Parts: sequence; structure tokens; C-alpha cells
Amino acid sequence: MADDVEEMSEEEKAMMEEWENMAGDSDDESEAEDSGDEMPAFDGGGGNSGEGDNARVLNQDEIDSLLGFDDDAVGGGETSGVMALINSAMVNYERLPMLDIVFDRLVRLMSTSLRNLTSDNVEVSLDQVSTVRFGDYMNSIPLPAMLSVFKAEEWDNHGLLTVDSALIYSIVDVLLGGRKGTPAVRVEGRPYTTIETKLVERMVSVTLGDLSSAFDPLSPVSFSLDRMETNPRFATITQSGNASVLARLRVDMGDRGGRIEILIPYATLEPIRELLLQMFMGEKFGRDSIWETHLTQELYKTDVKLQAVLGEKTVSLDEMLNWKVGSKVMFNTTVDDELELRCGDFPLFRGPVGQKQDSIAVRIERYIPPKEDDD
Repeated sequence: MADDVEEMSEEEKAMMEEWENMAGDSDDESEAEDSGDEMPAFDGGGGNSGEGDNARVLNQDEIDSLLGFDDDAVGGGETSGVMALINSAMVNYERLPMLDIVFDRLVRLMSTSLRNLTSDNVEVSLDQVSTVRFGDYMNSIPLPAMLSVFKAEEWDNHGLLTVDSALIYSIVDVLLGGRKGTPAVRVEGRPYTTIETKLVERMVSVTLGDLSSAFDPLSPVSFSLDRMETNPRFATITQSGNASVLARLRVDMGDRGGRIEILIPYATLEPIRELLLQMFMGEKFGRDSIWETHLTQELYKTDVKLQAVLGEKTVSLDEMLNWKVGSKVMFNTTVDDELELRCGDFPLFRGPVGQKQDSIAVRIERYIPPKEDDD
């Protein structure tokens, strides 16, 4: 009986603690209602939560995190929640490690080329290389901007180069003799003039030339400017759901500068996909010239066993089993016939047989080329 009393007392204590917790939750809900704060609740049951159910209350940040909505990350970093499931089928650019090397080479080339173009101190830096859907990127372009559609001649496909308004006015100001240390003056609410378009076109041509040079060690390709647009609708080069590689470049010219964004669809990179999967740049991938030279020298010192075949004959197994000591085997080989020299099962040379210093000798007169496989 004493044990039963102790067990009942423990159950009663547990029930009292549960009642206290429920009372505390009801007090919190009443305080929330008195304060007038709206706290959205996530109800997955599709009906009334019911009295006595402990509904998990989520704030707006938690709901956005669950759904994977992030307004700050446009085509950039990692996503989570439902959006991560939606984008799970996209190819990650990190599976193409050679792209990092190509864009790093592009940054170095552009720094030199833009300095020669503007006669100013230009610094080019690579902000980010990411994977985006083409439609999402086109919807995120801040307008006004200039969209340059370029074509990869050898790959027979297109890419997109975007120059934002800050860099447009900066390059125009620099090329037309603007003073250093003063920011470029922006004139909003009007389309770009012909002079501005031509000056930006010069910079785009220089950038495309550097991009071609950046890909040259990997695969020779020529990028040529196809057209320039200011409306994203007219710069559509692929379907909106297709994955693309986006490289964001920052161009600084003192107090002036802006961004250049290069977007290349994966369909454009498909002809050199196997090359982009490599970890190192160069034609001698994985080769060591020192080791090759050493191996070649050692191979020349290798002993090779040659066999001179005096004659061949095919006999049946029954006849061979009847051979005894003293049996004679007759060959069709004569003294004037050429013998064949073999290395293993591979014939190498042919020549007449003779005698030199009490030894049988074969003089090599003809090389036997290897047989080509019928496969």
C-alpha cells in the first residue's frame, strides 16, 4: 500500500506540473491578445486548432526561413526550406572548378586592359561566382542598365554581359575627360545617348576580348558582340528556367566605378564541360616531364629477349603422343629462307641465317610492322 501511495503522489505531481505549464501558456496568450500584437500561427491541420491543443506560434522571420524566402540574396548564396527543394535540380558551379581559374584570369586581364583604355587607375575585383536561373536573374537586374548580348563563335551559343548605370556614367565621364576625385553626374529619366552607348560598347568589346583570352588556355573561343539592349525582354537568350553561371565583377576607378555581370548559360558551356571539370589548367594535365625523361632513359637500358624461329609446323595431338626418342620431325625450311625474330609473341625482324665464329647468326634485313587490329 505504501508503494501505491508513492506512485500516486508522483503521478499527481506530474499532472500538477502539466496544469501549471498549460496555465502559463494561457497567460501568455492572454497577454498577447491584450497587447494587440498579431502573432501568426502555423496550423498544419487545415482546421480549427481546438481547445487544449498547443499550437506552435511562428513569427514572420521563421515563416520566411521555412519557405526559403530571402529578398537580400538575389541569385547568390545558399537557400533553405522550400526554395532549396525547388532549386535542388540546378547544377552547382563548384562542379566546374576551372571556371574559378578562368574568371581569376579575366580579372587580371581586365585590370590591364581597362587601364590602357581609360588611362586611369582601374581596379577590377571578382565579387561572386554563382548559379542562377536565367528568368530570376533577368527579373533582378536593376534598371537602367545596358545589356550586351555576345556570341561564342566556336560554341555556337550566346551569353549576356550587363553594365549597371553607375559604371556607364563613370566610364563616360572618364573617357570624356572628367576630373578625378569627383563622382560621375547621373541624369535619370532619359534613355542613353548614342555617344554613351558607343563609349560603353568600346568597354564591352575590350571585356569580351579579355574573356576570350581567359578561355584560350582551356579552349580557343571568340566572343563577339551581337547587340546591345536596354530592355531585358529583348535580351532573352535562353529559357527562363535554364541554369546559368553568373560572375559579378566590381570595377573601381578612384571614387567612381560600378559593376559588370557576366552570365553564361550552361548550354553555352556544354561543349567544354569535360575541360571545365579538370582541377588544373594546361595541356600537360597530370604529366611530369622530368619523370618522363628518366623513364625513357631507363627503358632504353632494358634487356629484351629475342627468339629466332627456325621453322614452324602444325601437327595433331595424336601424332605428337606417338613421338619417341629419336623420332624425326621434318620442316619445310631451307637454308636460303629468312628467319623471323620475335619478342614474345610479336614478330619484329626478318633476315637470312648464317654462321659467325662457330655460332649460328641471323642478319636483320627487314622490319616487320605491327598488325593493325581488326576491331
